[in-house]
Amino acid sequence: MRKPDLSFWQLWNLSFGFFGVQIAYALQSANISRIFATLGADPHDLSFFWILPPLMGMIVQPLVGTWSDKTWCRWGRRKPYLYLGALVAVAVMAFLPNAGSLGLTVKMAMAFGLVMLMLLDTSINMAMQPFKMMVGDMVNERQKAKAYSIQSMLCNAGSLVGYLFPYIFTWIGISNVAPEGVIPDSVIYSFYMGAAILILCVLYTGATVREMNPAEYAAFHNLSEKEEAEEEKKSLWTLLMHAPKAFWQIGLVQFFSWVAFLYMWTYTNGAIAETIWQTTDTASAAYQAAGDWVGVLFAVQAVGSVLWAMVLPLFRNEKVAYATSLVIGGVGFISTFFIADQYLLFISYLLIGCAWAAMLAMPFALLTNSLSGGSMGAYLGLFNGTICLPQIVAALLGGVILSLVGGTQAMMLVVAGVSLLLGAVAVFGIQTRK
Repeated sequence: MRKPDLSFWQLWNLSFGFFGVQIAYALQSANISRIFATLGADPHDLSFFWILPPLMGMIVQPLVGTWSDKTWCRWGRRKPYLYLGALVAVAVMAFLPNAGSLGLTVKMAMAFGLVMLMLLDTSINMAMQPFKMMVGDMVNERQKAKAYSIQSMLCNAGSLVGYLFPYIFTWIGISNVAPEGVIPDSVIYSFYMGAAILILCVLYTGATVREMNPAEYAAFHNLSEKEEAEEEKKSLWTLLMHAPKAFWQIGLVQFFSWVAFLYMWTYTNGAIAETIWQTTDTASAAYQAAGDWVGVLFAVQAVGSVLWAMVLPLFRNEKVAYATSLVIGGVGFISTFFIADQYLLFISYLLIGCAWAAMLAMPFALLTNSLSGGSMGAYLGLFNGTICLPQIVAALLGGVILSLVGGTQAMMLVVAGVSLLLGAVAVFGIQTRK
């Protein structure tokens, strides 16, 4: 069967819901350290709060991939998991930022926040994975880089909105300070708004995308229905043992890349507060102002990502595009250590955005072109382990590395930059033949 090209708007609709999902993810990424620091967490312990999100992703995404490979119903194959994940995420986003407003003790507030964080990341992972799978299912090899670049652009546009919400709410007059241990209203209202947009975007993709039935899917991927059924019966362990070389080679690049961004999410708030606002007092207005500025910097990163996502398809060689992007991002991270002006940091985070755009597009384009269609969802779920495991390792080692670099959170961004440069070197070991 000749695999037809999809129109721009068909590719757009496949990924539009990612815009809403990424708003939720951006709010989590930019505000989790701020939330738990406000609740009373020690800086040396902050990285431990980041173990839960990747751990849940490592558990949830392979299961969603495997289950959805076997799900053929009137709602679709991947979309039922998309709907369920979005509904749970919306509910949790209403509770998480209120962890300090329930009259609980500090320990109980942090415990409540951890449970909500676990549920939020579980639901975001459940809502996020179907978008990657639907592109793998329904887009031919020629268009996959373009499709994932569109997904990257929408993803980063969502990040831009999510990162800016606290800053915007503060600007229009909503309080950005609160009693000690309580999350400011600017953050709480940001989560509420993000939840509303998330559900609307997911409903849009659900209404505009029709998934293939089993016969269409088997024909599109050059499989007989018998072969498709046999693929679906394989265990995750069997699939992992027979994964193509590219799975592991791209996974090595992923390790260095995601270590870098875990440290960015964990330590940027403290680094900016230390170097720009000259404070470590989490209850101070200066620390909360630094928290808002982190959202602005992450928004600048998202702008850089959106722009770079449009450049990536212009590269003739996908590996050159991938490695170049990681080098640019590494330079951006390292430059933050030498900048003392909050506005000059825009340059650093624009550069970091180039790496992020490539990380959202290139690994999946390279991997899905190395796979047959039979167990696409399961393999993409397993591949999420190359995103989650590095973050878990980085989170466990974060406090140790922070001590080794002198307890300065700004130095952790230099560590992130070096990690991205190592990832760029590893790109050239990727072989993508099926």
